[in-house]
Amino acid sequence: MTELVMDEKYTSRGSSWSRQKDLRPKNHLIVALFIMCCYLSFYGWSGISQAKDGPNYFEYSDENINWKPCNNSNSLPLECSSIKVPIDQFDLEHPRNETFIIPLIRMRGINATQNLFLNPGGPGASGFDLLHRRGEQLKAIIGEGFHLVSFDPRGVNNSVPRASCYPDERTRQELSRVRSLDVLSDSPEVFAWAKNFIQACPDTMGEYAKYLNTPQTAADMNDILDALGQEDMIYWGFSYGSLLGQTYAGLFPERSKRIIIDGVIDQFDWYGGLFEAQSLVDTDMVLDGFFEECVKSGPERCPLARMAATKKELRGKVLSSMTVLQDQPISVYINKSIHGLLDYEKLWFNGVFPALHKPSMWSELAHNMYNVFQGNATDAFLAYGNQEAQKWRHEAFEFITLNDGISGPEHWPQDRQTFLDKIAPLFNLSLFSPVQSKNYYLRQQWTVSRTHSYVPRKNMKTAHPLLILSTTYDPVCPLIAAKTANEAFEGSKIVEVSGYGHCSIAVPSLCLAKYVRAFLYEGRLPHTYTQCEVDSPYFHESDKSGQSSPQRVFEDTEEAEIHLAQVLLADGWDFASAN
Repeated sequence: MTELVMDEKYTSRGSSWSRQKDLRPKNHLIVALFIMCCYLSFYGWSGISQAKDGPNYFEYSDENINWKPCNNSNSLPLECSSIKVPIDQFDLEHPRNETFIIPLIRMRGINATQNLFLNPGGPGASGFDLLHRRGEQLKAIIGEGFHLVSFDPRGVNNSVPRASCYPDERTRQELSRVRSLDVLSDSPEVFAWAKNFIQACPDTMGEYAKYLNTPQTAADMNDILDALGQEDMIYWGFSYGSLLGQTYAGLFPERSKRIIIDGVIDQFDWYGGLFEAQSLVDTDMVLDGFFEECVKSGPERCPLARMAATKKELRGKVLSSMTVLQDQPISVYINKSIHGLLDYEKLWFNGVFPALHKPSMWSELAHNMYNVFQGNATDAFLAYGNQEAQKWRHEAFEFITLNDGISGPEHWPQDRQTFLDKIAPLFNLSLFSPVQSKNYYLRQQWTVSRTHSYVPRKNMKTAHPLLILSTTYDPVCPLIAAKTANEAFEGSKIVEVSGYGHCSIAVPSLCLAKYVRAFLYEGRLPHTYTQCEVDSPYFHESDKSGQSSPQRVFEDTEEAEIHLAQVLLADGWDFASAN
Protein backbone atom coordinates (compact mmCIF):
# COMPACT_ATOMS: atom_id res chain seq x y z
CA MET A 1 0.00 0.00 0.00
CA THR A 2 1.45 3.36 -1.02
CA GLU A 3 0.69 6.28 1.24
CA LEU A 4 2.34 9.67 1.23
CA VAL A 5 2.51 9.88 4.99
CA MET A 6 1.17 8.07 7.99
CA ASP A 7 2.94 9.40 11.06
CA GLU A 8 4.69 12.55 9.87
CA LYS A 9 2.85 15.83 10.30
CA TYR A 10 2.04 18.10 7.37
CA THR A 11 2.43 21.83 7.33
CA SER A 12 0.59 24.28 5.10
CA ARG A 13 2.50 26.35 2.56
CA GLY A 14 -0.14 28.41 0.87
CA SER A 15 -2.23 25.89 -1.05
CA SER A 16 0.39 23.16 -0.97
CA TRP A 17 1.83 20.80 1.58
CA SER A 18 5.15 19.29 2.53
CA ARG A 19 6.56 17.01 5.18
CA GLN A 20 8.04 18.55 8.29
CA LYS A 21 10.76 15.95 8.12
CA ASP A 22 12.78 16.59 4.94
CA LEU A 23 13.43 13.22 3.31
CA ARG A 24 14.63 14.65 0.00
CA PRO A 25 18.24 14.23 -1.17
CA LYS A 26 20.57 17.21 -1.00
CA ASN A 27 20.22 17.80 -4.72
CA HIS A 28 16.44 17.85 -4.36
CA LEU A 29 16.01 20.87 -6.63
CA ILE A 30 17.64 19.03 -9.53
CA VAL A 31 15.57 15.94 -8.84
CA ALA A 32 12.37 17.99 -8.61
CA LEU A 33 13.09 19.76 -11.90
CA PHE A 34 13.81 16.43 -13.60
CA ILE A 35 10.51 14.98 -12.35
CA MET A 36 8.69 18.11 -13.48
CA CYS A 37 10.15 17.88 -16.96
CA CYS A 38 9.12 14.23 -17.25
CA TYR A 39 5.66 15.09 -15.99
CA LEU A 40 5.16 17.96 -18.41
CA SER A 41 6.54 16.01 -21.36
CA PHE A 42 3.74 13.52 -20.73
CA TYR A 43 0.88 16.00 -20.23
CA GLY A 44 2.12 19.09 -22.05
CA TRP A 45 2.84 22.67 -20.98
CA SER A 46 -0.41 24.43 -21.87
CA GLY A 47 -1.78 26.69 -19.11
CA ILE A 48 0.91 25.74 -16.57
CA SER A 49 3.47 27.92 -14.81
CA GLN A 50 5.85 27.78 -11.89
CA ALA A 51 4.16 28.66 -8.60
CA LYS A 52 5.57 31.28 -6.26
CA ASP A 53 6.32 28.57 -3.67
CA GLY A 54 9.35 27.52 -5.69
CA PRO A 55 10.51 25.05 -8.38
CA ASN A 56 8.84 22.11 -6.63
CA TYR A 57 5.42 23.64 -7.25
CA PHE A 58 3.39 24.60 -10.31
CA GLU A 59 -0.05 25.98 -11.03
CA TYR A 60 -2.63 26.08 -13.82
CA SER A 61 -4.07 29.31 -15.15
CA ASP A 62 -7.71 28.46 -14.38
CA GLU A 63 -7.11 27.19 -10.82
CA ASN A 64 -6.51 28.73 -7.39
CA ILE A 65 -4.17 26.06 -6.09
CA ASN A 66 -0.56 24.93 -6.40
CA TRP A 67 0.56 21.38 -7.17
CA LYS A 68 3.71 19.28 -6.97
CA PRO A 69 4.55 15.93 -8.58
CA CYS A 70 4.01 13.00 -6.21
CA ASN A 71 4.45 10.06 -8.51
CA ASN A 72 5.48 6.53 -7.70
CA SER A 73 6.92 3.91 -10.00
CA ASN A 74 3.71 1.89 -10.26
CA SER A 75 1.38 4.47 -11.74
CA LEU A 76 0.97 7.22 -14.30
CA PRO A 77 2.13 10.69 -13.22
CA LEU A 78 0.33 12.07 -10.18
CA GLU A 79 0.22 15.55 -8.69
CA CYS A 80 -0.63 16.50 -5.12
CA SER A 81 -1.74 19.54 -3.20
CA SER A 82 -3.97 20.47 -0.26
CA ILE A 83 -6.50 23.04 0.88
CA LYS A 84 -7.55 24.39 4.25
CA VAL A 85 -11.21 24.17 5.16
CA PRO A 86 -13.03 25.68 8.15
CA ILE A 87 -13.76 23.39 11.06
CA ASP A 88 -17.49 24.14 10.72
CA GLN A 89 -18.66 24.61 7.15
CA PHE A 90 -22.17 25.49 8.30
CA ASP A 91 -21.31 28.39 10.59
CA LEU A 92 -19.19 30.65 8.42
CA GLU A 93 -20.71 33.77 9.99
CA HIS A 94 -18.66 33.06 13.10
CA PRO A 95 -15.20 32.20 11.73
CA ARG A 96 -12.79 30.31 13.96
CA ASN A 97 -9.09 29.62 13.85
CA GLU A 98 -9.43 25.84 13.72
CA THR A 99 -9.19 24.25 10.28
CA PHE A 100 -8.75 20.89 8.64
CA ILE A 101 -6.11 20.39 5.96
CA ILE A 102 -7.50 18.25 3.13
CA PRO A 103 -4.84 16.63 0.90
CA LEU A 104 -5.66 16.30 -2.81
CA ILE A 105 -4.27 13.96 -5.45
CA ARG A 106 -4.87 14.05 -9.20
CA MET A 107 -4.13 11.97 -12.27
CA ARG A 108 -4.53 14.20 -15.27
CA GLY A 109 -6.34 13.20 -18.44
CA ILE A 110 -4.67 14.08 -21.73
CA ASN A 111 -7.86 15.48 -23.28
CA ALA A 112 -9.48 16.63 -20.03
CA THR A 113 -10.97 20.00 -19.17
CA GLN A 114 -12.91 18.91 -16.07
CA ASN A 115 -12.18 17.01 -12.85
CA LEU A 116 -13.95 13.80 -11.84
CA PHE A 117 -14.02 13.32 -8.07
CA LEU A 118 -13.59 9.78 -6.72
CA ASN A 119 -14.27 8.48 -3.22
CA PRO A 120 -13.34 4.84 -2.41
CA GLY A 121 -15.62 4.41 0.62
CA GLY A 122 -15.09 3.51 4.24
CA PRO A 123 -15.74 5.90 5.83
CA GLY A 124 -12.01 6.01 6.28
CA ALA A 125 -10.60 4.72 2.99
CA SER A 126 -7.88 6.85 1.42
CA GLY A 127 -8.31 8.66 -1.88
CA PHE A 128 -4.51 8.83 -2.09
CA ASP A 129 -4.24 5.08 -1.88
CA LEU A 130 -7.00 4.71 -4.48
CA LEU A 131 -5.20 6.68 -7.18
CA HIS A 132 -1.76 5.34 -6.33
CA ARG A 133 -2.89 1.73 -6.50
CA ARG A 134 -5.87 1.73 -8.89
CA GLY A 135 -5.64 5.00 -10.84
CA GLU A 136 -4.42 3.33 -14.04
CA GLN A 137 -7.36 0.92 -14.16
CA LEU A 138 -9.88 3.66 -13.39
CA LYS A 139 -8.38 5.85 -16.11
CA ALA A 140 -8.65 3.01 -18.64
CA ILE A 141 -12.33 2.56 -17.76
CA ILE A 142 -13.18 6.27 -17.70
CA GLY A 143 -10.94 7.46 -20.53
CA GLU A 144 -8.71 10.49 -20.97
CA GLY A 145 -11.53 13.04 -20.96
CA PHE A 146 -11.39 13.72 -17.22
CA HIS A 147 -8.74 14.50 -14.66
CA LEU A 148 -9.19 11.97 -11.85
CA VAL A 149 -9.21 13.73 -8.47
CA SER A 150 -9.41 12.19 -5.05
CA PHE A 151 -8.75 13.37 -1.53
CA ASP A 152 -8.46 12.19 2.04
CA PRO A 153 -11.60 13.56 3.76
CA ARG A 154 -11.33 15.35 7.08
CA GLY A 155 -10.04 12.93 9.70
CA VAL A 156 -8.83 10.36 7.17
CA ASN A 157 -5.26 9.19 6.56
CA ASN A 158 -3.16 12.21 5.42
CA SER A 159 -5.64 14.87 6.50
CA VAL A 160 -4.72 17.09 9.45
CA PRO A 161 -5.75 16.50 12.15
CA ARG A 162 -6.32 12.80 11.61
CA ALA A 163 -9.16 11.16 13.51
CA SER A 164 -7.78 9.33 16.51
CA CYS A 165 -8.91 7.93 19.82
CA TYR A 166 -5.35 7.11 20.91
CA PRO A 167 -2.25 9.25 21.45
CA ASP A 168 0.01 6.95 19.43
CA GLU A 169 0.11 3.71 17.46
CA ARG A 170 1.46 1.62 20.31
CA THR A 171 -1.46 2.64 22.51
CA ARG A 172 -3.87 1.86 19.68
CA GLN A 173 -2.47 -1.66 19.35
CA GLU A 174 -2.72 -2.24 23.09
CA LEU A 175 -6.15 -0.72 23.79
CA SER A 176 -8.20 -1.23 20.62
CA ARG A 177 -8.51 -5.01 20.94
CA VAL A 178 -11.89 -6.26 22.07
CA ARG A 179 -13.86 -9.44 21.49
CA SER A 180 -17.31 -8.78 20.06
CA LEU A 181 -18.19 -11.51 17.55
CA ASP A 182 -19.76 -13.94 20.02
CA VAL A 183 -22.85 -11.87 20.61
CA LEU A 184 -23.83 -13.28 24.01
CA SER A 185 -20.59 -14.27 25.71
CA ASP A 186 -18.65 -11.21 24.51
CA SER A 187 -21.34 -8.71 25.54
CA PRO A 188 -19.92 -7.85 29.01
CA GLU A 189 -16.44 -7.24 27.61
CA VAL A 190 -17.43 -5.07 24.64
CA PHE A 191 -19.93 -3.12 26.78
CA ALA A 192 -17.19 -2.24 29.30
CA TRP A 193 -14.60 -1.56 26.59
CA ALA A 194 -16.95 0.86 24.81
CA LYS A 195 -17.21 3.00 27.97
CA ASN A 196 -13.51 3.76 27.76
CA PHE A 197 -13.42 4.14 23.99
CA ILE A 198 -16.17 6.76 23.82
CA GLN A 199 -14.32 8.87 26.41
CA ALA A 200 -10.91 8.50 24.76
CA CYS A 201 -12.14 9.73 21.35
CA PRO A 202 -13.20 13.27 22.34
CA ASP A 203 -10.32 13.48 24.84
CA THR A 204 -7.90 12.84 21.98
CA MET A 205 -9.54 15.01 19.31
CA GLY A 206 -10.89 17.85 21.44
CA GLU A 207 -13.10 20.34 19.57
CA TYR A 208 -12.44 18.59 16.24
CA ALA A 209 -14.37 15.52 17.38
CA LYS A 210 -17.76 17.12 16.73
CA TYR A 211 -17.01 18.09 13.14
CA LEU A 212 -16.00 14.73 11.70
CA ASN A 213 -19.15 13.90 9.78
CA THR A 214 -20.38 13.39 6.23
CA PRO A 215 -22.25 16.69 5.69
CA GLN A 216 -19.10 18.62 6.64
CA THR A 217 -17.08 16.55 4.14
CA ALA A 218 -19.70 17.18 1.45
CA ALA A 219 -19.29 20.93 2.04
CA ASP A 220 -15.50 20.53 1.90
CA MET A 221 -15.95 19.21 -1.64
CA ASN A 222 -17.28 22.61 -2.70
CA ASP A 223 -14.08 24.22 -1.44
CA ILE A 224 -12.10 21.75 -3.55
CA LEU A 225 -14.27 22.55 -6.57
CA ASP A 226 -13.69 26.26 -6.08
CA ALA A 227 -9.94 25.76 -5.77
CA LEU A 228 -10.00 23.85 -9.05
CA GLY A 229 -11.97 26.60 -10.75
CA GLN A 230 -14.84 24.24 -11.53
CA GLU A 231 -18.50 25.05 -11.00
CA ASP A 232 -20.16 21.65 -11.36
CA MET A 233 -19.59 18.49 -9.34
CA ILE A 234 -18.68 15.39 -11.35
CA TYR A 235 -18.39 12.47 -8.96
CA TRP A 236 -18.19 8.68 -8.65
CA GLY A 237 -18.48 7.33 -5.10
CA PHE A 238 -18.24 3.70 -4.02
CA SER A 239 -19.90 2.16 -0.95
CA TYR A 240 -19.74 4.87 1.76
CA GLY A 241 -18.80 7.12 -1.16
CA SER A 242 -22.38 6.59 -2.34
CA LEU A 243 -23.60 8.12 0.91
CA LEU A 244 -21.24 11.06 0.47
CA GLY A 245 -22.56 11.50 -3.07
CA GLN A 246 -26.19 11.43 -1.94
CA THR A 247 -25.42 13.87 0.87
CA TYR A 248 -23.69 16.25 -1.53
CA ALA A 249 -26.60 16.05 -3.98
CA GLY A 250 -29.05 16.67 -1.13
CA LEU A 251 -27.17 19.71 0.17
CA PHE A 252 -26.02 21.18 -3.14
CA PRO A 253 -28.42 20.00 -5.85
CA GLU A 254 -27.66 22.97 -8.11
CA ARG A 255 -24.00 21.93 -8.46
CA SER A 256 -24.71 18.18 -8.84
CA LYS A 257 -24.23 17.82 -12.59
CA ARG A 258 -22.86 14.26 -12.87
CA ILE A 259 -23.20 12.13 -9.73
CA ILE A 260 -22.60 8.36 -9.83
CA ILE A 261 -23.33 6.38 -6.68
CA ASP A 262 -22.10 2.79 -6.68
CA GLY A 263 -22.82 0.12 -4.05
CA VAL A 264 -25.48 2.22 -2.40
CA ILE A 265 -26.06 2.93 1.30
CA ASP A 266 -29.59 3.84 2.32
CA GLN A 267 -29.13 7.45 3.49
CA PHE A 268 -32.47 7.45 5.31
CA ASP A 269 -31.37 4.54 7.51
CA TRP A 270 -27.86 5.95 7.91
CA TYR A 271 -28.95 9.32 9.24
CA GLY A 272 -32.30 8.52 10.82
CA GLY A 273 -32.41 4.85 11.80
CA LEU A 274 -31.25 3.12 14.95
CA PHE A 275 -30.11 -0.01 13.15
CA GLU A 276 -28.36 -0.93 9.92
CA ALA A 277 -30.08 -4.29 9.65
CA GLN A 278 -30.94 -3.66 6.00
CA SER A 279 -27.25 -3.52 5.06
CA LEU A 280 -26.91 -7.32 5.44
CA VAL A 281 -30.21 -8.29 3.86
CA ASP A 282 -28.51 -9.93 0.85
CA THR A 283 -25.33 -11.17 2.53
CA ASP A 284 -26.45 -14.77 2.88
CA MET A 285 -27.66 -14.68 -0.74
CA VAL A 286 -24.09 -13.91 -1.79
CA LEU A 287 -22.92 -16.88 0.28
CA ASP A 288 -25.46 -19.06 -1.53
CA GLY A 289 -24.11 -17.67 -4.80
CA PHE A 290 -20.63 -18.76 -3.78
CA PHE A 291 -21.88 -22.31 -3.22
CA GLU A 292 -23.93 -22.36 -6.42
CA GLU A 293 -21.13 -21.07 -8.64
CA CYS A 294 -18.71 -23.49 -7.00
CA VAL A 295 -20.87 -26.50 -7.83
CA LYS A 296 -21.42 -25.22 -11.38
CA SER A 297 -17.68 -24.75 -11.90
CA GLY A 298 -16.78 -28.26 -10.77
CA PRO A 299 -14.03 -29.63 -8.52
CA GLU A 300 -11.16 -28.72 -10.84
CA ARG A 301 -11.83 -25.01 -10.38
CA CYS A 302 -13.57 -25.17 -6.99
CA PRO A 303 -12.24 -27.92 -4.69
CA LEU A 304 -15.25 -27.54 -2.35
CA ALA A 305 -17.39 -29.07 -5.11
CA ARG A 306 -15.83 -32.43 -4.23
CA MET A 307 -17.89 -32.36 -1.03
CA ALA A 308 -21.36 -32.12 -2.59
CA ALA A 309 -23.35 -32.30 -5.81
CA THR A 310 -25.81 -29.46 -5.12
CA LYS A 311 -25.73 -25.97 -3.70
CA LYS A 312 -27.99 -26.93 -0.80
CA GLU A 313 -25.90 -29.98 0.08
CA LEU A 314 -22.66 -28.01 -0.09
CA ARG A 315 -24.06 -25.25 2.10
CA GLY A 316 -25.12 -27.80 4.70
CA LYS A 317 -21.75 -29.55 4.77
CA VAL A 318 -19.78 -26.31 5.01
CA LEU A 319 -21.92 -24.91 7.83
CA SER A 320 -21.72 -28.24 9.65
CA SER A 321 -17.93 -28.22 9.35
CA MET A 322 -17.85 -24.63 10.60
CA THR A 323 -19.80 -25.71 13.69
CA VAL A 324 -17.15 -28.35 14.39
CA LEU A 325 -14.47 -25.67 14.06
CA GLN A 326 -16.43 -23.47 16.45
CA ASP A 327 -16.29 -26.22 19.06
CA GLN A 328 -12.65 -27.12 18.44
CA PRO A 329 -10.09 -24.72 16.88
CA ILE A 330 -7.22 -26.24 14.87
CA SER A 331 -3.63 -25.79 15.95
CA VAL A 332 -1.22 -24.77 13.20
CA TYR A 333 2.55 -25.03 13.62
CA ILE A 334 4.77 -23.80 10.80
CA ASN A 335 7.96 -23.01 12.73
CA LYS A 336 9.00 -21.71 16.13
CA SER A 337 8.06 -18.14 15.10
CA ILE A 338 4.86 -18.85 13.20
CA HIS A 339 2.17 -20.90 14.89
CA GLY A 340 -1.23 -20.45 16.45
CA LEU A 341 -4.89 -21.40 16.18
CA LEU A 342 -7.35 -21.28 13.34
CA ASP A 343 -10.77 -20.85 14.90
CA TYR A 344 -14.29 -20.26 13.64
CA GLU A 345 -14.12 -16.48 13.88
CA LYS A 346 -10.90 -16.20 11.89
CA LEU A 347 -12.11 -18.38 9.04
CA TRP A 348 -15.69 -17.05 8.95
CA PHE A 349 -15.20 -13.33 9.56
CA ASN A 350 -11.62 -12.82 8.29
CA GLY A 351 -11.94 -15.23 5.37
CA VAL A 352 -15.47 -15.86 4.17
CA PHE A 353 -17.03 -12.45 4.84
CA PRO A 354 -14.40 -10.36 2.97
CA ALA A 355 -14.56 -12.80 0.05
CA LEU A 356 -18.28 -12.14 -0.35
CA HIS A 357 -17.33 -8.54 -1.20
CA LYS A 358 -14.84 -9.63 -3.83
CA PRO A 359 -15.61 -12.67 -6.02
CA SER A 360 -12.05 -12.70 -7.36
CA MET A 361 -11.17 -14.19 -3.94
CA TRP A 362 -13.60 -17.09 -4.29
CA SER A 363 -11.13 -19.54 -5.85
CA GLU A 364 -8.58 -19.01 -3.07
CA LEU A 365 -11.26 -19.19 -0.39
CA ALA A 366 -12.62 -22.47 -1.75
CA HIS A 367 -9.10 -23.94 -1.83
CA ASN A 368 -8.35 -22.83 1.74
CA MET A 369 -11.68 -24.00 3.17
CA TYR A 370 -11.46 -27.39 1.47
CA ASN A 371 -8.01 -27.95 2.92
CA VAL A 372 -9.24 -26.98 6.39
CA PHE A 373 -12.06 -29.50 6.18
CA GLN A 374 -9.52 -32.13 5.11
CA GLY A 375 -7.40 -31.38 8.19
CA ASN A 376 -4.82 -29.01 6.70
CA ALA A 377 -5.35 -25.48 8.03
CA THR A 378 -1.94 -23.99 7.16
CA ASP A 379 -2.98 -21.91 4.12
CA ALA A 380 -6.12 -20.64 5.86
CA PHE A 381 -4.17 -19.72 9.00
CA LEU A 382 -1.63 -17.74 6.97
CA ALA A 383 -4.39 -15.99 5.03
CA TYR A 384 -6.89 -15.25 7.80
CA GLY A 385 -5.14 -15.77 11.11
CA ASN A 386 -3.98 -12.25 11.88
CA GLN A 387 -6.79 -10.81 13.96
CA GLU A 388 -4.60 -7.95 15.16
CA ALA A 389 -4.36 -6.38 11.70
CA GLN A 390 -5.79 -2.87 11.60
CA LYS A 391 -7.73 -1.65 8.56
CA TRP A 392 -6.56 1.91 9.15
CA ARG A 393 -4.33 3.68 11.61
CA HIS A 394 -7.07 6.08 12.59
CA GLU A 395 -10.66 6.06 13.89
CA ALA A 396 -12.38 8.01 11.11
CA PHE A 397 -14.88 5.19 10.61
CA GLU A 398 -16.08 5.40 14.20
CA PHE A 399 -16.22 9.19 14.38
CA ILE A 400 -18.10 9.60 11.11
CA THR A 401 -20.63 6.80 11.58
CA LEU A 402 -21.37 7.79 15.17
CA ASN A 403 -21.55 11.53 14.45
CA ASP A 404 -23.75 11.04 11.40
CA GLY A 405 -26.41 8.81 12.89
CA ILE A 406 -28.69 8.36 15.88
CA SER A 407 -26.31 7.75 18.79
CA GLY A 408 -26.16 8.23 22.55
CA PRO A 409 -28.24 7.81 25.71
CA GLU A 410 -31.12 9.85 24.29
CA HIS A 411 -31.87 7.07 21.82
CA TRP A 412 -30.55 3.88 23.42
CA PRO A 413 -31.14 2.09 26.75
CA GLN A 414 -27.98 2.32 28.86
CA ASP A 415 -28.39 -0.88 30.87
CA ARG A 416 -26.36 -3.64 29.21
CA GLN A 417 -28.92 -6.42 29.45
CA THR A 418 -31.80 -4.22 28.30
CA PHE A 419 -29.63 -3.06 25.40
CA LEU A 420 -28.62 -6.63 24.52
CA ASP A 421 -32.25 -7.73 24.53
CA LYS A 422 -33.03 -4.88 22.13
CA ILE A 423 -30.32 -5.70 19.59
CA ALA A 424 -30.31 -9.51 19.91
CA PRO A 425 -33.00 -10.09 17.24
CA LEU A 426 -30.79 -8.32 14.69
CA PHE A 427 -28.22 -11.08 14.87
CA ASN A 428 -30.66 -13.63 13.49
CA LEU A 429 -30.99 -11.74 10.21
CA SER A 430 -27.73 -13.01 8.73
CA LEU A 431 -24.96 -15.49 9.48
CA PHE A 432 -22.64 -12.47 9.44
CA SER A 433 -24.63 -10.06 11.63
CA PRO A 434 -22.11 -10.18 14.52
CA VAL A 435 -19.76 -7.95 12.47
CA GLN A 436 -22.02 -5.05 13.47
CA SER A 437 -22.02 -5.85 17.18
CA LYS A 438 -19.22 -3.56 18.38
CA ASN A 439 -20.59 -0.54 16.53
CA TYR A 440 -23.97 -0.91 18.26
CA TYR A 441 -22.30 -0.66 21.68
CA LEU A 442 -20.49 2.47 20.53
CA ARG A 443 -23.76 3.96 19.31
CA GLN A 444 -25.35 3.17 22.63
CA GLN A 445 -22.77 5.10 24.65
CA TRP A 446 -21.51 7.82 22.26
CA THR A 447 -21.72 11.27 23.89
CA VAL A 448 -20.25 13.62 21.28
CA SER A 449 -22.97 16.10 20.34
CA ARG A 450 -24.40 15.94 16.83
CA THR A 451 -23.40 19.10 14.96
CA HIS A 452 -25.08 18.64 11.59
CA SER A 453 -28.74 19.12 10.73
CA TYR A 454 -28.84 17.24 7.44
CA VAL A 455 -32.03 15.26 6.92
CA PRO A 456 -32.40 13.30 3.66
CA ARG A 457 -35.40 14.25 1.55
CA LYS A 458 -37.36 12.55 -1.20
CA ASN A 459 -38.17 13.97 -4.63
CA MET A 460 -34.85 15.78 -4.83
CA LYS A 461 -34.24 17.51 -8.15
CA THR A 462 -30.57 17.92 -9.01
CA ALA A 463 -28.85 19.79 -11.84
CA HIS A 464 -28.80 16.47 -13.68
CA PRO A 465 -30.29 13.12 -12.59
CA LEU A 466 -28.02 10.61 -10.84
CA LEU A 467 -26.67 7.35 -12.24
CA ILE A 468 -27.07 4.56 -9.67
CA LEU A 469 -25.00 1.37 -9.90
CA SER A 470 -25.36 -1.90 -8.01
CA THR A 471 -24.83 -5.61 -8.29
CA THR A 472 -27.85 -7.88 -7.89
CA TYR A 473 -26.46 -9.30 -4.65
CA ASP A 474 -24.20 -6.98 -2.68
CA PRO A 475 -23.14 -8.33 0.75
CA VAL A 476 -23.24 -4.95 2.55
CA CYS A 477 -25.00 -2.45 0.24
CA PRO A 478 -28.07 -4.28 -1.03
CA LEU A 479 -29.94 -3.53 -4.24
CA ILE A 480 -32.94 -2.37 -2.23
CA ALA A 481 -30.89 0.62 -1.04
CA ALA A 482 -30.16 1.55 -4.67
CA LYS A 483 -33.90 1.46 -5.33
CA THR A 484 -34.49 3.74 -2.33
CA ALA A 485 -32.00 6.25 -3.78
CA ASN A 486 -33.69 5.93 -7.16
CA GLU A 487 -36.97 7.02 -5.55
CA ALA A 488 -35.31 9.88 -3.68
CA PHE A 489 -33.66 11.61 -6.68
CA GLU A 490 -35.87 12.68 -9.55
CA GLY A 491 -35.01 11.21 -12.94
CA SER A 492 -32.23 8.97 -11.62
CA LYS A 493 -31.73 5.58 -13.23
CA ILE A 494 -30.32 2.25 -12.00
CA VAL A 495 -27.91 0.03 -13.88
CA GLU A 496 -27.74 -3.35 -12.17
CA VAL A 497 -24.88 -5.76 -12.80
CA SER A 498 -26.48 -9.20 -12.68
CA GLY A 499 -24.02 -10.78 -10.30
CA TYR A 500 -22.43 -10.88 -6.88
CA GLY A 501 -20.01 -8.60 -5.04
CA HIS A 502 -19.66 -5.20 -3.43
CA CYS A 503 -20.12 -2.32 -5.90
CA SER A 504 -20.19 -2.65 -9.67
CA ILE A 505 -16.41 -2.79 -9.84
CA ALA A 506 -16.40 -6.16 -8.01
CA VAL A 507 -16.89 -7.93 -11.36
CA PRO A 508 -15.98 -6.99 -14.95
CA SER A 509 -18.83 -5.81 -17.18
CA LEU A 510 -18.15 -3.91 -20.41
CA CYS A 511 -21.86 -3.12 -20.60
CA LEU A 512 -21.60 -1.28 -17.28
CA ALA A 513 -18.49 0.63 -18.39
CA LYS A 514 -20.30 1.89 -21.49
CA TYR A 515 -23.15 3.28 -19.40
CA VAL A 516 -20.64 5.02 -17.12
CA ARG A 517 -18.89 6.67 -20.06
CA ALA A 518 -22.15 7.70 -21.74
CA PHE A 519 -23.26 9.35 -18.51
CA LEU A 520 -20.00 11.13 -17.75
CA TYR A 521 -19.33 12.44 -21.25
CA GLU A 522 -22.83 13.01 -22.60
CA GLY A 523 -25.12 12.95 -19.59
CA ARG A 524 -27.01 10.04 -21.15
CA LEU A 525 -28.95 7.74 -18.84
CA PRO A 526 -30.71 4.51 -19.80
CA HIS A 527 -34.38 5.05 -20.57
CA THR A 528 -35.45 2.56 -17.94
CA TYR A 529 -34.13 0.15 -15.31
CA THR A 530 -31.22 -1.65 -16.97
CA GLN A 531 -29.29 -4.85 -16.30
CA CYS A 532 -25.78 -5.75 -17.45
CA GLU A 533 -24.17 -9.17 -17.54
CA VAL A 534 -20.88 -10.16 -15.91
CA ASP A 535 -18.08 -10.82 -18.40
CA SER A 536 -16.18 -13.51 -16.50
CA PRO A 537 -16.74 -16.77 -14.59
CA TYR A 538 -16.59 -16.64 -10.81
CA PHE A 539 -14.17 -19.56 -10.58
CA HIS A 540 -11.40 -19.54 -13.14
CA GLU A 541 -7.82 -20.63 -13.50
CA SER A 542 -5.12 -18.01 -12.96
CA ASP A 543 -2.15 -17.92 -15.30
CA LYS A 544 1.10 -19.51 -14.15
CA SER A 545 2.42 -16.21 -12.80
CA GLY A 546 -0.62 -15.83 -10.55
CA GLN A 547 -1.52 -12.53 -12.23
CA SER A 548 -4.96 -11.56 -13.42
CA SER A 549 -5.52 -11.92 -17.15
CA PRO A 550 -8.34 -11.14 -19.60
CA GLN A 551 -11.26 -13.51 -19.15
CA ARG A 552 -13.10 -12.67 -22.37
CA VAL A 553 -11.86 -11.86 -25.87
CA PHE A 554 -12.90 -8.54 -27.44
CA GLU A 555 -11.97 -7.71 -31.02
CA ASP A 556 -12.12 -3.97 -30.41
CA THR A 557 -8.82 -2.82 -28.86
CA GLU A 558 -10.36 -0.23 -26.56
CA GLU A 559 -13.00 -2.68 -25.32
CA ALA A 560 -10.26 -5.23 -24.63
CA GLU A 561 -8.32 -2.64 -22.62
CA ILE A 562 -11.39 -1.70 -20.59
CA HIS A 563 -12.12 -5.37 -19.89
CA LEU A 564 -8.58 -6.03 -18.68
CA ALA A 565 -8.71 -2.89 -16.51
CA GLN A 566 -11.97 -4.12 -14.96
CA VAL A 567 -10.46 -7.54 -14.27
CA LEU A 568 -7.43 -5.94 -12.61
CA LEU A 569 -9.62 -3.52 -10.67
CA ALA A 570 -11.91 -6.28 -9.39
CA ASP A 571 -8.89 -8.34 -8.38
CA GLY A 572 -6.94 -5.51 -6.76
CA TRP A 573 -9.58 -3.32 -5.11
CA ASP A 574 -9.04 -3.31 -1.35
CA PHE A 575 -12.58 -3.72 -0.04
CA ALA A 576 -11.21 -4.15 3.48
CA SER A 577 -10.56 -0.41 3.43
CA ALA A 578 -13.37 0.68 1.06
CA ASN A 579 -16.60 -0.17 2.85
